[in-house]
Order: sequence, then structure tokens, then C-alpha cells
Amino acid sequence: MSKSLKRVKSALEAAGAEVHVLEMDGETRTAAQAAEQAGCQLDQIAKSIIFQGEASGTIYLFVTAGGNQVDVEKASALTGEPLGRADGKTVRAVTGFAIGGVSPVGHLSPPHSYFDPRLLEFGAVWAAAGTPRHVFEIAPDLLCKLAEAQTADFTA
Repeated sequence: MSKSLKRVKSALEAAGAEVHVLEMDGETRTAAQAAEQAGCQLDQIAKSIIFQGEASGTIYLFVTAGGNQVDVEKASALTGEPLGRADGKTVRAVTGFAIGGVSPVGHLSPPHSYFDPRLLEFGAVWAAAGTPRHVFEIAPDLLCKLAEAQTADFTA
């Protein structure tokens, strides 16, 4: 078991979340791939998008519905500073995950987190479990709580 997957499972267990991490037959690097593999709607995929403050270097996590895109201007207004997409090296160093497998939970250094209200419209959502082939199903309100995220409008 990879260190990333183990860290996600440990975070879920420590929080008392009774979820099962599943290994998919195909990759789940994109929201469309994950939705196909999980057999759910595209917007039931909780994407973890990492941005970095241009002035502070602070890392921010935006958990968004699979069909939505982060609006950089809205996201920057939330954080109070201009944002840019974090590069793969930074994402791995801060979160412990490679792009394509970034989980909303189990980060090496928990980032400031924001949650797309669209996800709360579903009874269950699917999120990456630390690798490009592992996902878990969870109630969106519980995921928001475990990610210590603030619900906010940051999508285009």
C-alpha cells in the first residue's frame, strides 16, 4: 500500500468515518475518468484543486464538483490574495499527493480549504484517496467537515 493511500485511510479512520476505499480498474486522474469508474454523475466527483498564493506562497485547497471549474478571481477574493495553480512539485511537497490523486483529507500540511456547495446537493460524492486509482464514497457534508473546509462560491 502506498504511503499516500495509507495516510488517507488513517485520516478517515481517525475521524471515525466509515468509508471504504476502492481500487478502480482504470485510472481516476480526471473527474470524467473517476465518474466513469465509480458509476456516478460527473458532479458527484469531489475534485481537489490546489492553488498557491502568489504573494505569500500559502497553499489553498478547493474541493469542487467534477463539472465545475475554479474561477481564479472568485478564489482570489476568498483568500485575499492573487492565486496561481500550484505546480506538481509543490503539490507533492505540501500535500504528500501527486496531481491526479490529491485527496481532500490526509495532507502532510493541511491547507486552507474551500468547498463547492454544488457537492452538498448529493447524498454521496466520490473523492480521490491519494493515488490515481483509489477513490472513496462519502457524504458531502462529512467530507466538508473532515477537510475542515469553508463552503463558498468560487466556481465559474
